[in-house]
Amino acid sequence: MANLNDFTFFVHVVDHKGFAPAARALNVPKSTLSKRVAELERDLGVRLINRTSRRFSVTETGEDFYRHAAAMLVEAEAAENVVKGKLAEPTGAVRITASVPTAQLSLAPLLPQLALAYPKVRVMLHATDRFVDIIQEGFDLAVRDHFAPLPDSGLVQRRLGSQAKLIVASPLYLERSGVPESPEDLEHHEGLITSFSSEGWVMERADGSTVAISPRPRFVADESRVLREAALAGLGITTLPGKLCEEEIESGALVRILPDWTAGKVTTTILMPHRRGQLPSVRAVLDFIAERFVDG
Repeated sequence: MANLNDFTFFVHVVDHKGFAPAARALNVPKSTLSKRVAELERDLGVRLINRTSRRFSVTETGEDFYRHAAAMLVEAEAAENVVKGKLAEPTGAVRITASVPTAQLSLAPLLPQLALAYPKVRVMLHATDRFVDIIQEGFDLAVRDHFAPLPDSGLVQRRLGSQAKLIVASPLYLERSGVPESPEDLEHHEGLITSFSSEGWVMERADGSTVAISPRPRFVADESRVLREAALAGLGITTLPGKLCEEEIESGALVRILPDWTAGKVTTTILMPHRRGQLPSVRAVLDFIAERFVDG
C-alpha cells in the first residue's frame, strides 16, 4: 500500500497548483515534495502530475485520485476534531472574501453578531472586487452575488438565497418622461444599465412569462450603487436588487415601476474548498451566515 503521508503531500500540491507554493505552505523543501509525489506515482504505477520547468498540470487519472485522496483527508480531519473536542467549541481564524457591495449589504450586519456568538473564532473579512483565487490565496469561504449560475470550479457551493431586481426611477424622471405602463414602454425610455445587460433586460412575471426589452442606454456602470445614484439624480430607469433600493422606495426617493414585473434575480452563494468546510470553525461560520441570511 502507498504511504498515506504521500497522499497528503499530493493533495497540497494540487490545491496550491504547484510544488513551490505547496512547499511554502507546508514549510518543507520543494525537493521533498517532488520526491514524495514521485514515490507515490511509482507505488501506484501511474503519472499523476505532468510537470515541466514552465507548466504544471494534473493528469486525468490524477484528478480522479485527487478527489478520493482529498476526501480521505476530510475524514482524517473530522476524526481528529472529534478526538480534540473542537466540534464542541469552534476556534481559530476563518478567512472570508466577498465583493465590496456584498460585504457592505449582506455581511456587515452579520459578522459582528457572529464574533459575539463565537468568541474564540477570529473572523477575517477581505472585501475586494478583484478576482480572488480562493484556494491559492488561502480563504476558507467566499460569498458571491451573481446573476448567472456559477461555473463548476471544483469548489463546494451552498446557495443562500436570491432577491429580485426591481425596476425603479426617480419621481423627477417619471414626471418629465412619463410612467411606463408595460415592459414594452421601457423601449422608449432612458436606461441606466450595466455592460452585462447592454443588450437589454429580460423582464419576468410571477406567472413565468418573460419579455426582452432594450431601453436607450443613457448611462452605463458595472456597479449597482452607481446606478442607484444615477437614478436618484433623475437620469433614467434602472434595475436594482431590492436590498439596495428598499429604503429609497420607502422614502419616495425612488419609485418602483411595473410592480408585477422584475428584471431577474441576484443569487447569493457561499463557496469553499471542500476540505475547509469540514473544520468546525468554518462550519460554524457558514451555518451562522446561512441561517440569518435574508432572502428577498
